[in-house]
Amino acid sequence: MSRKHIVFIINPKSGVERQKEIASAIDAHLDKEKYTHEIRNTEYAKHGITLAKEAADRGAYAVVAVGGDGSVNDVVQGLLGTGTALAIIPKGSGNGMARTMRIPLDTAEAVKVINKGNTAEMDVAYANGLPFISNAGVAFDALISKKFAVSEKRGLMVYSWLVTKYMWLYKERDFKITVDGKEYYSRAFMINVANGQQFGYNFQIAPMASYTDGILDIIIIRKFPKILGGTLVVRAMSGTIAKSPFVKHLTGKEIIISNPQLKLMQTDGDAHDCENEIKFTVQKGAQKVIVP
Repeated sequence: MSRKHIVFIINPKSGVERQKEIASAIDAHLDKEKYTHEIRNTEYAKHGITLAKEAADRGAYAVVAVGGDGSVNDVVQGLLGTGTALAIIPKGSGNGMARTMRIPLDTAEAVKVINKGNTAEMDVAYANGLPFISNAGVAFDALISKKFAVSEKRGLMVYSWLVTKYMWLYKERDFKITVDGKEYYSRAFMINVANGQQFGYNFQIAPMASYTDGILDIIIIRKFPKILGGTLVVRAMSGTIAKSPFVKHLTGKEIIISNPQLKLMQTDGDAHDCENEIKFTVQKGAQKVIVP
């Protein structure tokens, strides 16, 4: 039986010790009878897209994104339409999509998932043509993504501090939201369009979302008394955010969100400048992914 080739794509910014730990876990636990492998390091932003595409062009069975949702997003962009599978070793800050897929956060255990080779057909969503696999947003979460990106430190403590600080400063806006042709109007603190269930850190923005159903979940957090912000966080951590009186949950395949002052959005935690109208679509089963 010929062995299948796997390419691991790692961001070297994660540090030398972490790179050694990942390489030794791969050497120790990857099934050498089934797979050959190589490790490629990204050298600049979005280099993962190029490396993934090169791997697919050379006939790789799978490309493993070693990192968080941003790294996974890059690899998916390189793999779309190729037939090469995606796999994930979660090494980011929040690891939202890996948690949604129940991929272990432990490196050795994540490698063992790859050995088993179970696959699912993952939906890929788009925001004005930009692919995303976990979630995208246009309001408070886009601001936090921008602030988190320029923070020198990472992790839950920094993320929580940013959320707490800017929650009190953020001004809600009036949005027009069209879902499969039906119009809604809302003064919203946050609008998130979800393919996966969470931002990461177990903060479940759309606990009911499925990445294989061909449908996007829209979570609208309306204007709420800021003193109650903590209760929304507790609900998110316990998977009950949609039951809040300040939250509206919608589902659809084509969503258009508009506001005349709209200038910023986030896709998979990466902030981008945007137009004042964003169209969200979903492609069912667009990417094969290795899951537990």
